[in-house]
Amino acid sequence: MNIDYNALEKTAFNARKKCLSLLDRGCFLGSAFSCTEIITYLYSNFLNINKNNIDDSNRDYFLLSKGHAAIMQYAIMNELRINDCELERDYLKYGTNLYFHPNVNIPGVDFYTGSLGHASSIGLGIALDIKFDNEQGKVVVLTGDGELNEGSNWETLLIANAKKVDNLLIIVDRNQFQANAETEKLSVMDPLKEKFESFGCSVKEIDGHDFGQIADTLNTFPFEKGKVSVIIANTVRGKSVKSIENDWEKWYFDSTEEEIAEYNEELLDYYKRKNVL
Repeated sequence: MNIDYNALEKTAFNARKKCLSLLDRGCFLGSAFSCTEIITYLYSNFLNINKNNIDDSNRDYFLLSKGHAAIMQYAIMNELRINDCELERDYLKYGTNLYFHPNVNIPGVDFYTGSLGHASSIGLGIALDIKFDNEQGKVVVLTGDGELNEGSNWETLLIANAKKVDNLLIIVDRNQFQANAETEKLSVMDPLKEKFESFGCSVKEIDGHDFGQIADTLNTFPFEKGKVSVIIANTVRGKSVKSIENDWEKWYFDSTEEEIAEYNEELLDYYKRKNVL
């Protein structure tokens, strides 16, 4: 498969820029920017989800379990013309569906999330249904690393691997933060890869901002027959805007026009150094 990496980078840049334009209204920007490349690649090259099949039950499914990053899902779907939501006009406006967390009233959003720890279980149910109907669809769940504190994730894996559900992919956005604290200081997750393996999963670990690694890894899905595939994507909270990267205070925040202008300058500088712009 020929992959246009420059087009992927430009999609990610435009999505980040779109999120910054809405920052005066408030959003969970750090969480959104840590999973930008992952969501970009999923919708661009991996998931069979597009404007024409959005109402077709035979397509693939994507559940954004870390619902705080919904603004990035909205932005990328807009960039790729998967839906026609008026993001700039409607985001956080009374009477619209574009809220902080994914909303199934938005075309292409498959499940409400925000209450953490549930999407893996829902994803398992969808994946089992696909298997029962002898269909070919795949289910991808993107979860945060702090969200793994919820025991429902691990119960899901026990059932999934007992049922040999290998059309389910769980991607962990391992940005090392949850809310306004470091994940490992709240509840130790490491050794995370070994934990998933002990529950019967086939696990790969990558740089979650490297499109090449993302592509190479997803091209091998499912990683092993009869096992849930898991990707631990090591990421940086707030990636691409240096002044907010790994800043525990930059969880939920809004900004002035002057601050947004500064963030945009940092974003431009980041992509210029990558020779994208």
